Amino acid sequence: LGRTEPAARRPIDVWIGHRTAAMPVKFEDIARAGRHIRNAVRHTPCMRSWSLSAITGADVWLKLEQSHYTGSFKERGARYALSQIASKNKGKEGFKGVIAASAGNHALALSWHGPQLNLPITVIMPTVAPIAKISRCRELGANVVVHGAHILEAFEYSQSDEFAGWEYLNGFDHPDIIAGAGTLGLEVDEQVDDIDYVIVPVGGGGLIAGIALALHTVRPSCTVLGVEPERCASFRAAIKAGEPVSAPTSPTLADGLAVPKVGANAFKVARDIVKDVVTVNERQIAIAMLRLVESEKQVVEGGGAVGLAAILPGGPLHSTVQGKRVVLPLCGGNIDTTVLGRVLDRGLAADGRLVKFVATISDRPGGISGLSTRLTE
Repeated sequence: LGRTEPAARRPIDVWIGHRTAAMPVKFEDIARAGRHIRNAVRHTPCMRSWSLSAITGADVWLKLEQSHYTGSFKERGARYALSQIASKNKGKEGFKGVIAASAGNHALALSWHGPQLNLPITVIMPTVAPIAKISRCRELGANVVVHGAHILEAFEYSQSDEFAGWEYLNGFDHPDIIAGAGTLGLEVDEQVDDIDYVIVPVGGGGLIAGIALALHTVRPSCTVLGVEPERCASFRAAIKAGEPVSAPTSPTLADGLAVPKVGANAFKVARDIVKDVVTVNERQIAIAMLRLVESEKQVVEGGGAVGLAAILPGGPLHSTVQGKRVVLPLCGGNIDTTVLGRVLDRGLAADGRLVKFVATISDRPGGISGLSTRLTE
């Protein structure tokens, strides 16, 4: 008597999350999210970049989302979704807390905001997750379990009976996550006048869905475009198929965008209001990261730099944005310092400013001098 039966486990599909039959997110949800997170999540700056404007031929504004406490826009959706879960489950028997599978930014955002709302947080992180991020999540108060070779195995483990009573929170497709992400669009509308384009990085689709819905409502003259790495073009694959499908994926500098299947809710919201989604290659991403470091002194991870990559000379949107006012959300800055060094080297090499070569020279006197003379010539 009095025994509580464990809640039924949801079907294992890390890319779907909470699917809804009706339109999963409305503008009112974004407005409500904005009110909820107003005093808990930083209102990030949006500044004009004179140097990048000169390079691209557009009037470029940078939305500094990497300046959040945990280094990414994920705090917006995490805070709002967690506040709704806390309210819904207050005093509820059998509820243990919130669980998620993540290798990075979503895990950090939950680890930071969960304890502030008195919510226990468990994050399942795959073995490929950077040690620095694992340690940081623990420092912030989360229960971190390292399990699985990749994110899907981590997710499957989170759905095991061991975690019955824990509510799973998808990092890009839960309606409240999308609504929270949409607050970025509301801020941009307040900060910049006469915007022609907002160019948004695309991974699971939650960020572009929220921003597009917000701006489509409050500023319909603004066009929202998406950019994803060509090594994981899952949103373009979904557009072609008419629904989310698994796309071929290979390692990319924009690892935070390497989601092989966009979220069903995100796609439903975004498909008719996002005008186009383009892809960029690894060389373009590396050069964009280099430009941000050199010109703006902004350290941005690969996923956050794809918008700039698309509008630099040679990028797929370079001709489109000539003379236009463009806002680029720099959606994250969590990159390991060792990786950053290698990426900057790749950017310098792609820019023709760093060359590595192998040469055989004589060990007799004058051998190095001869090589130097040949290089000078």
